[in-house]
Amino acid sequence: MTKLSKYEKETSINWNEAENLASIYTFNASLKRRLADFSRKYPLLCRLERSTPEGSVTYVLDKSRLSIRLIPPYSEERKAAASAYAREHGFQVLTPEQKTA
Repeated sequence: MTKLSKYEKETSINWNEAENLASIYTFNASLKRRLADFSRKYPLLCRLERSTPEGSVTYVLDKSRLSIRLIPPYSEERKAAASAYAREHGFQVLTPEQKTA
């Protein structure tokens, strides 16, 4: 078994208009975790169909449970407001040196 590159570790969503189910094939750790949690909570709506030794999983779920969210970029006003809020409430961005210390 050869190690796959990040480029080869893809996510594919198969969604067609004729069926009520969507299929998600992924290597993404966060998405795999979210799908596993969802399938445990709602086994009638989502199930693990296959997993591979390389680390991919394929889940099948009801199409009505899947959505794609597009997030527009923040406006300059929203960035300024978020920055002011963070300064006012003591939010600090850690530099890599501070994280390791």
